[in-house]
Amino acid sequence: MYPPSEKSELGEAVATESNDQEIKNCEQEGSTSSNGDSSVKAEENPQLLEGEQRKEKDISYENPRLKTGDVDYSNGEPAALKRENARSVTDQQTIEKTNNNHKPVPDSRSGESDLNKCGLRMTKKLLRDLCKQHKLYVTPSLNDTLYLHYKGFDRLENLEEYTGLRCLWLECNGLTKIENLTAQTDLRCLYLQLNLIHKIENLESLQKLDSLNLSNNYVKTIENLSCLKVLHTLQIAHNLLRTVEDIQHLQDCPSISVLDLSHNKLDDPHIIEVLETMPDLRVLNLMGNEVIRKITNYRRTLTIRLKQLTYLDDRPVFPKERACAEAWAAGGRDAEKKEKEMWESKERKKIQDSMDALTAVREKAKERKKQKEMKERDIGSVDEEMIPSSSNDAVAENGTETSDVLEPLQTKQKIEKFVKDTFGAHKEAIAAEEILGDQSRRSENNPHDQEAQEAELKVAPGLTAIEKAVPQ
Repeated sequence: MYPPSEKSELGEAVATESNDQEIKNCEQEGSTSSNGDSSVKAEENPQLLEGEQRKEKDISYENPRLKTGDVDYSNGEPAALKRENARSVTDQQTIEKTNNNHKPVPDSRSGESDLNKCGLRMTKKLLRDLCKQHKLYVTPSLNDTLYLHYKGFDRLENLEEYTGLRCLWLECNGLTKIENLTAQTDLRCLYLQLNLIHKIENLESLQKLDSLNLSNNYVKTIENLSCLKVLHTLQIAHNLLRTVEDIQHLQDCPSISVLDLSHNKLDDPHIIEVLETMPDLRVLNLMGNEVIRKITNYRRTLTIRLKQLTYLDDRPVFPKERACAEAWAAGGRDAEKKEKEMWESKERKKIQDSMDALTAVREKAKERKKQKEMKERDIGSVDEEMIPSSSNDAVAENGTETSDVLEPLQTKQKIEKFVKDTFGAHKEAIAAEEILGDQSRRSENNPHDQEAQEAELKVAPGLTAIEKAVPQ
């Protein structure tokens, strides 16, 4: 593991540390002489680079007994290691720890095996606890969503009871294989990004799957997706796809309309031939692939060849862009320029038409408002002339009077006039009766009055007694 010469020197260095008190004294002496040592080193090498000085300081900080020169100033003996062999310092510390603890330092392979052993198991009890934590149903079959992301699972298991799942979150775990999903027949969305998956498999039972996210994995080939008849969205960014053959299987997936292939290693321009065979492809992302640089006029070419495309990479494909691209393919840049000018004129005309329509609407509104005000003024003047002030309470809310309101008012006025006339005549009749009674009483007492009455009858023989009593 180490060279023999270095082993012997390191062994001697370890042997010298048997006495703890001497080591402490040596360290104190080394710390006191560190300032002097730095000044001596600066005098010896005035042209020493800044990076080398920093490196020397780091070495001296790790082990105060080792100096950057050939002499250890703590005890005057030659240093065990030179400045340029700084790696042996850490090796010496490793050996010291091994001698003190009597435990070997584990290598990388043993560390990986221990890490795999410590992976979190997806037990039934843990799944129920997670349902309680996320306020889901305790009964597994009632849940339509299950949140299992950022938990450190290394295997899919114990999901047989969760038969009603529609969305399953498995993002950012340590999963290496897609398995044990046969009971999730109603699953619509499956999120497996940020895992350790190398192969697409075991998805046959997910016949209703609509969205699949496999980004940030180690997939080298797209396969085993033709069984998913309604798969709409496939996200497989940040994987290891390289050649046309790696994505050839997409020809058997006509239902895919959203495809994310960004940040892979695709570099063959012939992948366009595969994408052309996807009849419903509308959203495509190829950013971060070398193939973008190898396709001439990349965006125009894809816009022309992928007829249904509405979104490419980081922005939409508008009808204007598609029309200009098709004109460019037919007649070059001149045809593209003419098509662009025509679209711009159409857009300006459309804006102008909208402004004109808005102006016309405003003018019509003003005219209607003016006519309404004039009509209200005219009706108000007619009401003041025809309707008495006592009948103002019968005016409608909008200021206009209808015939249904006017006729009852006229009838009411006639009735009031008749009542007044009747009461007046009644009062006059009562007064006449009183006068007649007084005259009859006087005639009984005085015979001369009776003779006067007879004379009156001769003068006006056709009048009644009441009419005679009423003064003319």
